[in-house]
Amino acid sequence: MPRAIWSGSISFGLVNIPVKLYSAVTRKTVHFNQLDARTGARVKQRRVDAETGEEVPWDQIVKGYELASGAYVTVSDDELAALDPKAVRTIEIEEFVDLAAIDPIYYDSAYYLAPDKSSKPYALLAQAMEQEGKVGIAHFVLRTKQYLAAIRPVDGRLLLSTMVYADEVNDPASIPELGEVVDVDISERELAMAAQLVESLATDFEPDRFRDTYRDAVLELIERKAAGEDVVAPVSQIQPEKVVDLMAALEASVAAAKEARTRHPTAHEVGTGDGQAPPTPPPATKRARKAPAKKATAKKAAARRRSA
Repeated sequence: MPRAIWSGSISFGLVNIPVKLYSAVTRKTVHFNQLDARTGARVKQRRVDAETGEEVPWDQIVKGYELASGAYVTVSDDELAALDPKAVRTIEIEEFVDLAAIDPIYYDSAYYLAPDKSSKPYALLAQAMEQEGKVGIAHFVLRTKQYLAAIRPVDGRLLLSTMVYADEVNDPASIPELGEVVDVDISERELAMAAQLVESLATDFEPDRFRDTYRDAVLELIERKAAGEDVVAPVSQIQPEKVVDLMAALEASVAAAKEARTRHPTAHEVGTGDGQAPPTPPPATKRARKAPAKKATAKKAAARRRSA
């Protein structure tokens, strides 16, 4: 069961709402320790003086900031403590903005905000924000660090996402390859084919359909080796990249996507005219189309008997 990592209140205007903060994400990364291959013992890290090669005790280690010249400016823990933001227990909402106005690049870590002591003011804020379609932009202090945060309503609950500051986002103009994109010449046929491929692969996002297959494979390998199984590492299957014709690749991809759609169980529900394969009529429809022909044949036979 998750444990609250922070408690305080949300404040906007003259309103204060007691809340608790819970991590919304649990990382599933597989962690390894370093071992000595000869003895199997764990390898420990040592703090070594780069000039003398001697180990440095903890009480002799200080913080230093490297200048452009290569020199260091040392800063003590007391000096840093004096600059720590005031450890207030308040998430101060400074303004409300539209969710679409926030570029996802600014989002960092996600947390759940849960009500503390009273649920009504919490529910009132969540429903009011959801009704207005707004996100709260706030500041708060967690573990002596001040964070910028976005608070948004999700199904009657409040989700807080810490955010990076604008000066922490790298300017795309500093990446030369991105500057070349604006000068690329794309024909209308290429664009139409690419758009058709995007449309053919469009669907609703279902997070449960995706898994970290590498982590699954690593855990399976560990289980097999722990059980005493001899595992032979497979030969790398990485193939050299082949230069392919862009239009040919797009056309082949669209055709493959259409074929995949026709094999899907819901393919008969998809209409034509959207770049997808037409639906296959059900068997009952085919029988209904043949029925009139059988009825006409029976009438002709009866007429021949009467004339005889």
